[in-house]
Amino acid sequence: MNAIQKIKAKLSAYPDVQYSESANGIEVHPRDRSGFTVGLRITPSGFTVYFEGWHEEFTSEDEALNCFAFGLSPKCRLAIVFRGDTETKWVVEGFENGAWTTDSETGLLLQPFWRSARVEYRQNRVLNG
Repeated sequence: MNAIQKIKAKLSAYPDVQYSESANGIEVHPRDRSGFTVGLRITPSGFTVYFEGWHEEFTSEDEALNCFAFGLSPKCRLAIVFRGDTETKWVVEGFENGAWTTDSETGLLLQPFWRSARVEYRQNRVLNG
């Protein structure tokens, strides 16, 4: 079984979860506006996992699958920084020891810095913590 088939097998226990797939990827769609898209792409060099605009490359299938599952759990949230109406940074946070801590971030190099920043938090609660 490849990574996409493993994800689909796991998701079969959650019939209300909607996802789409292609030959080399799968995306789980958020249940509502408080969630975020979680996706995995199989690439020539390994795997790319992404949460909206954030992404990370993996060579290990197990690490990629763990990251994908983390994005669907309540122990993960995505902080999206807006400048005006433009999304400019995505920060993945994990809940550890009673507090949210930054795990990783991705941002745009060029952004409308003159606009005021605001942060929107999104979280999925598909898988149990």
